[in-house]
Amino acid sequence: MPRLFAALPVPDEIADALAPLQNGVPQAHWVPVENLHITLAFMGNVEGATQRDLVDELGDIAGPPFAVRLSGVEAFSSGKRPIALVAKVERGERLDWLQRKVATVARNCGVSLERRAFRPHVTLARFADDAETGHHLAQFLASHALFSAGPWICEGFALYSSHRAGAGRAYVAEAEYPLTF
Repeated sequence: MPRLFAALPVPDEIADALAPLQNGVPQAHWVPVENLHITLAFMGNVEGATQRDLVDELGDIAGPPFAVRLSGVEAFSSGKRPIALVAKVERGERLDWLQRKVATVARNCGVSLERRAFRPHVTLARFADDAETGHHLAQFLASHALFSAGPWICEGFALYSSHRAGAGRAYVAEAEYPLTF
């Protein structure tokens, strides 16, 4: 049973701009540049029939391409424990609309999604539960506070599966959906 998520791919030129940020924090597990994306909805483990429904129903989402821009960095945490380092995505009406449409389709197909607020971002690194980042995390955030990349035109999204690959994960686009009107 594959782990699925819907996401916007990050263009190569944006991934190239993000790559230099991926250092300087001990115990950070840096995301390979080929895996960088903006998650619209994480669906978790999905059975075959539901996956087929998702593939079909996501294809009914129609809307125009829109601009996406990265601006700043942030650390996601649980209490004082860091979970991830991310590049923040500027909020926009079209991005929020697409995220809501994808989440609605997933729920209508029987997928149970987490009910947390959408915080668009590109995950740069993850941390183990026992990570000791010390002052390095604060230095990273201060050094890259003014980071920006883009804008670029998002011309579509994809349904990805996530598979174990060595110590990390590999993402495979199971279906791609162009944004056209």
